[in-house]
Amino acid sequence: MPFVLLLFIGVPLVEIALFIQVGDELGVLPTVALVVITAVLGVGLLRWQGFETMTRARSRMEAGEMPAREMAEGFMLLVAGVLLMTPGFFTDTVGFLLLVPWLRYALFQWVAPRFVVRTQSPFSGPNAGSHQTFEGEFYHPDEPVQEKPRLDKK
Repeated sequence: MPFVLLLFIGVPLVEIALFIQVGDELGVLPTVALVVITAVLGVGLLRWQGFETMTRARSRMEAGEMPAREMAEGFMLLVAGVLLMTPGFFTDTVGFLLLVPWLRYALFQWVAPRFVVRTQSPFSGPNAGSHQTFEGEFYHPDEPVQEKPRLDKK
């Protein structure tokens, strides 16, 4: 909870302070132009990095391997995109840092051991063997229904 509070209060305060300092040095129009330019440049880089990550993930899946790193990088690129589209210098800086491949790899190496992936098959675990089978018939609405002979009809 304190982290979320810091995120929602601290980051806007930092952004406001940076806007005031940069605006004081450069002026209003150059400051706004700089924010727009960083967003446009960031989206272009994000698109390029995203396609590269998607291509690597596809080749790993075709090789029969789990693309765990590529999935994590895709999530980091998503966060980078959100940060780059948020107006501000602090969020743009963090977003651009997430676009650096070796920084994403280092972050993945640091975060990956902290995650535990648990999977459960429907054939194992506490509910194993308690499956119910429902029998029924299906009729497609466009096809004519053929009446099955009944025993009680003559």
